[in-house]
Amino acid sequence: MKHASTSRTFAAIAALALGFAAQGRADERPEAYPSRPIHVMLGFAPGGSTDAPMRVLAQKVGTILKQPVVIENKPGAGGVIPTQNLQAATPDGYTLAIAPASVYRLPYTQGIKWDPSKDLSYVIGLTGYAFGIVVPAGSQIKNLNDFVAYAKANPGKLTYSTPGVGTTNHLTMEQVSRHYGVTLNHIPYKGSAESLQAIVAGQVDSAAETSAFVPYVDSGKLRLIAVWGSKRMSRYPDVPTLKESGLNIVQTSPWGLVGPKGMDPVISAKLHDAFRQAMETKEFKDVLGRFDMEPDYKSPKAYQAFAVESMKREKEILDVLGLSQK
Repeated sequence: MKHASTSRTFAAIAALALGFAAQGRADERPEAYPSRPIHVMLGFAPGGSTDAPMRVLAQKVGTILKQPVVIENKPGAGGVIPTQNLQAATPDGYTLAIAPASVYRLPYTQGIKWDPSKDLSYVIGLTGYAFGIVVPAGSQIKNLNDFVAYAKANPGKLTYSTPGVGTTNHLTMEQVSRHYGVTLNHIPYKGSAESLQAIVAGQVDSAAETSAFVPYVDSGKLRLIAVWGSKRMSRYPDVPTLKESGLNIVQTSPWGLVGPKGMDPVISAKLHDAFRQAMETKEFKDVLGRFDMEPDYKSPKAYQAFAVESMKREKEILDVLGLSQK
């Protein structure tokens, strides 16, 4: 009986301690933030052109704020799982997410009940992707004209991989196929790393990808046949843009850091300032350079304005493609 009584005493003490700890967290003053690790959810698999830059920033910001910044990969659904999860998160600055451009399509493709431009706290815009179409190095497709010719000769047989359904990669390829009047076979994966592994392994004929393709192109495993920016990639000056090929399409898909709606302005400012400082480091610029990406800073106000404008633009594109549900 004495042993059981002692166990109950220890249990009561432990419960009381946990209660005080939880109360302490709930009552934490914004000025004391952060007092524990910060978690940043990222909607793509490790190793891609979102994951690599964010891991550099996480290390730098962790040093600045004197608390670990932990990256949590939650791939799938076009990268939007993290922003969906934020709708149930506490706005205390300890649960954050990366917002890809695909989040602005959710109201029109999935009928969600929340508004991405209003129901997130916009902290800072960080960068944007370089995109392109790649094929295996040994493919008979040498350029975009060959790509279109093959698609016309083989309706529905030309496969292309992307990081997921509803991503910028996917919708841009829908625009490309409609422009040329061809039918392509979309094969979605859970991120750029998987998508590129699929094309290298010969499971698909092509890939519409971010510049996570750079190492594969540089090593001679893949061939880049078109890029989607406003100008040619400095790394591949001989590869034309879609616009040069006659398509009025420019795509960079900016992304950045967001939190749950209602974050304290003091906490948001601390995060903004720390990430802004980290963006200026050589390490961050170097990792972007590996993927031919550039810093694309947006203040909280500018980033939210970008979100509002993006939702309007995405609705127009989805309506044209006949993919909007509302």
